[in-house]
Amino acid sequence: MLSLHGKIVAITGASGGIGEATARLLAQRGAAVVLSARRSERIDAIARDIREQGGRAATCVVDVTKAEDLRRLVSTAIDQYGRIDVLVNNAGIAPISPLADLDTEGWSAMIDVNLRGTLNGIAAALPAFREQGSGHLVSIVSVAGLTVSPSMAVYAATKNAVRTVHEGLRKESTDGVVRTTAISPGYIRTDLADSMADPHVREQTRKNMDAMGIPPAAVARAVAFAIEQPADVEIGEINVRPTVQA
Repeated sequence: MLSLHGKIVAITGASGGIGEATARLLAQRGAAVVLSARRSERIDAIARDIREQGGRAATCVVDVTKAEDLRRLVSTAIDQYGRIDVLVNNAGIAPISPLADLDTEGWSAMIDVNLRGTLNGIAAALPAFREQGSGHLVSIVSVAGLTVSPSMAVYAATKNAVRTVHEGLRKESTDGVVRTTAISPGYIRTDLADSMADPHVREQTRKNMDAMGIPPAAVARAVAFAIEQPADVEIGEINVRPTVQA
């Protein structure tokens, strides 16, 4: 069985949902995790719980729209554990609405968090990966980018932009130093709907999550599978959706 023992993993958006589930699972499997999010009290509580269960966990307050925060996250991992093997870009928001609503603030927010936040993570982690001679970038994107639905145009665009960045980085990294994995969840039971400003879209999304959503742990297992592979194996993309989702 492949192992995560000795892996040092930093995770953005780790205060709940997929990020929290990923931190807990990776720690259970032997990785040291650095949880980051804007809510310090929440990540501190999760990290404390992980440590009480025998795992290794540290925290770092991060707003992914700020490049300096991502640099501090990478530095925290290196200071605490000596290196950073994996950065999981999980932080994301979805204030989706029809384009005709002209929610330009929501559009900008999705670009800043979903795309710019990922780029900030890459800019912070890539120098460390290169200096170490290895590293793995995992980004949580979305099946929304595979089949664009009404109200999701800009959200899907940000996720597809991350997909494109991943492919570009993969082709620039065939020396074997940096691996990339893009994981696309379908309906997962998280609080993502809370960031949706349109009340009708928010309510419908919650109904869909309640009716068919699967636990965040399903995505966490996909993350673990990707990063536990030997150094010469790259898992480029994984789609994780409920079996009942069209």
